Order: sequence, then structure tokens, then C-alpha cells
Amino acid sequence: MVSDRQNIAAGTQQPEKFDVIIVGAGISGIGSATLLRKHCPDLSFAILEALEGHGGTWLIHKYPGTRSDSDLFTFGYGFKPWTGQPIASRDQILDYLGDAIADAGLGPFIRYGHSVTSANWSNETASWQLTVERKGADDVVQMEASFLWMCQGYYRHEKGYTPQWPGMDRFKGQIIHPQHWPEGLDLAGKNVTVIGSGATAATLIPALADRCAHVTMLQRTPTYFAAGRNADALAEELRRLDVDPTWVHEIMRRKVVRDRADLLDRAHSSPDKLKAMLIGGVQALLPQGFDVERHFTPPYRPLQQRVAFVPDGDLFKAISAGKASVVTDTISTFDDTGIVLDSGERIDADVVITATGFDMAVMGDIPFSIDGAPVNFAQTITYRGIMFTGIPNMAWVYGYGHYSWTLRADLVAGFVCRLLDHMHKSGASSVMPVLRPEDQGMELKPWVDTDYLNPGYLLRSLDRLPRRGDTPEWQHSQDYFYESEAIPAIDLTDPVFAYSH
Repeated sequence: MVSDRQNIAAGTQQPEKFDVIIVGAGISGIGSATLLRKHCPDLSFAILEALEGHGGTWLIHKYPGTRSDSDLFTFGYGFKPWTGQPIASRDQILDYLGDAIADAGLGPFIRYGHSVTSANWSNETASWQLTVERKGADDVVQMEASFLWMCQGYYRHEKGYTPQWPGMDRFKGQIIHPQHWPEGLDLAGKNVTVIGSGATAATLIPALADRCAHVTMLQRTPTYFAAGRNADALAEELRRLDVDPTWVHEIMRRKVVRDRADLLDRAHSSPDKLKAMLIGGVQALLPQGFDVERHFTPPYRPLQQRVAFVPDGDLFKAISAGKASVVTDTISTFDDTGIVLDSGERIDADVVITATGFDMAVMGDIPFSIDGAPVNFAQTITYRGIMFTGIPNMAWVYGYGHYSWTLRADLVAGFVCRLLDHMHKSGASSVMPVLRPEDQGMELKPWVDTDYLNPGYLLRSLDRLPRRGDTPEWQHSQDYFYESEAIPAIDLTDPVFAYSH
């Protein structure tokens, strides 16, 4: 590993050299860098962020009402207490991440406006050679890292996912994807249609209800929703008792994880009962006679896709007040002034918002190569969803579908720091996972069990993602309780790890 922190200045022909390069200054990158500084203080590192500031998702998403769809006790870091309401706004999250950067002294290590355009592993130098474009400088620099830590998230920042429907070119109004919300958009007096039924739609609709003439949620398939107070009675009581915020955070973190695990257990052991509970909760917040069976009863089991939480029931309040409505149908075509549905009905619209999701960016869509030979990640096998066969000195942070993303980012960071320390002490220059004799010939499956988790963005990208095997080591588990014990207990001398010295 490189030990000299004095790197060659940017802009020269020689690459800057680091022990570790972290790609991404969002919630994963900031957390990973914080733990790297704590556990591996002698390693040099840099954080490369393509955007102009920290936050990733939270910097990009500027649509009205943007908020978390996970509680901040678990979406926040284990090492930094969250002291606000469980569901947080975009600005609150950005402030929290900014404070985390300041607390860990990460500012000087972050290179904003730096996009990795290629990554090549050189066996000769045992390092990753990165080509990096610098925004604003209109130039390209070379960087070199002994270890590459991919924390860039999982979707394409530059463009959201919008299906192509007939007649979109005829529509005379605006079509907007929430990921690219225009500044200064005036919706006063306008009819707005939001296509989609997930967390983004549920966030947008109540935020828009008082800004426009009327907002319609147009959905092909209903989503499960859970509504509740944006507060937690236990957290409130602990804070009233003036309990140390660090203790409150840890207690709430454990409580939320346990509650989520219980919900997942119910989704598998008693799906009909859980379905009835979720649907009944929605029915209680809507006017008598509202067709909940049609508009809020999904055709799939609870938690096959993420359950969207509606803080203080604001979506259902907007519907009950007549400011918002729900249409469950499929689109036949757009016309000049709205959308014609397959049922023959139509919706008048001045503005259409396509809250239809996003496309995955596998490894940030960066072209990877090994000694110049292109890497196809779909031909690799994942080691616990973190490393990949045939790929040396690289880790990827990919979170959970049903738990908060950050819970797994913390576990992965702990593993990577242990691995880096082990390599330093043993004199290893590289490591990658390899199939052991007992792993040969095992059945290979898609990245995740799609019967357990099947959001659209994942299904559209399975052919680009690594494969998983039939034993725990070769799978990306979605079970936090299992991984919270298994990942810290990984034996770094196991033959699954092939080291070079």
C-alpha cells in the first residue's frame, strides 16, 4: 500500500497516488470515509464526487416536498445521532451530511466535480488507474489507487426513467421527471398529473396540492402505504428525560430495526393479515365510499416492493380535501391537452410529472478493465454483495431493499477497513474473491431473489448485475440481522480470499 501522503500535484502528467479512492460523496461515501479515517488513519485517500456538492441523491432531488422514505435513526449513521423527526426533509438530510463531513474533517479530501470516466486495474503496479474528468476545468487527470471503494449509489443521476408512451410529442404542456425539477416552476391554476404510485408520487402530491388547481395520481398498479405520525413516542419520552442523544439514537436504531424485522416476518408468515392491516389503515384515512379496493390494494404480497410511509397521512388528507384524486388505469396515448386511458377516459393536464422511477447505474456505469481487458460484471459472481470474482481490490456499497441503505453501508465499511488493515499487516498488495473447490459447479442465480424483492429498476437491470451463488458467501443477503453478525465475523484468512504479495 502507498504510505506517502504527499501526492503529486494535480495537472501534471504523473497520476496522483492514493491508498484508497472513494467514488461518491453521498451518504455511503461520507460514512465510509469517516470510518476509514477512524480505523485506518495512516492510509491516504481521496473522495471523488461528480456533482458540485455533497449528498448525492439529496443534492439532485429538488422536487417539492422531497423527504426520506426511511427513518433517520437507521438512515442516519450509527456514529452520528439523529435528533429530529424520524422522516426528514431534503434540507435536513443535507445539513446532517454536511455536519458529518465537518465532524470527520473530510472537506479537504473531497474533490467535487470529478467524474471517473474509466478504471483499469494494472497487475504490474497492483493499482487502479483512473481517468477523471474535472468539471469546470475542462480537462482530464489521471489518478491511481491501491484500493477502489465504489460508493456512487445505484441509479443514473443524469437521467430519470420515463417510459415512452404514444403521443408524447403531441402534448402541448410540460412533461417533467422529478429528478430534473425546473427551478421557479409556477403551477398556480394548472391541472397536474403525476404518473406513478411510489414514494416519490406520495411525496409530490401533497406538496403540490396547495400549489395547483388540482393534482391527479395516475397509476397502473397500486402501492402499499403505511401512514402514521412523523414522530416516535419512545424517542420523545427519552428526550424528555434528557437521555444522552447518543443513547437515544442507539436505542431507536435497535427498535426500528427490530420493528422492521417483525414486519418482514409478518409479510411472509401472515401476508393476508398484514395486507388487511395496511389496507385498513389507508381506508380509515379516506372518505367513506372511496374505492380502496381499486386504488390502494396492490396485486402482490406486502413488502415484495417497498412500503411507502406517509408521514401524518398527508397524501390521504389531500385526497380527502378534494385537492387530489387517484386514477388507476393504463395509458393509451397522450393528446394535445392530456392523457387518454385504455378505459376510454381521459385526464386533462397542463403539466405531467413522470414519477416513474430511475435506471440503475451498475458501478456508476464506469467502463472497468483488467490490464486493458473490459470487465463484464454480469459474468462475475458476488462475494456477499461487496466484492466480485476476478476483480482485485474493489468493494461496492449496495444497501438493503427493506431496511435503510445506511445500515449496510456501515457494515460494508467495517469489513473494508478490516480488510485493508489485514492487507497492510500481511504485506498483501491485492486481494479478490475466488471460488473454492466446494464452490465449483454451484447454481448461479440473479443478483437478488426477485420473489422477495422486485422493484422495476432492479428487474430492468438484472442482466447487467453480478450473479449470486447458492451459499451465503456468494449472495447479497437482504437480512440485516444475519449480516450484522456474519459480516463482522468474516474470516479474512478464508481461502475465498486470494491475496497477492
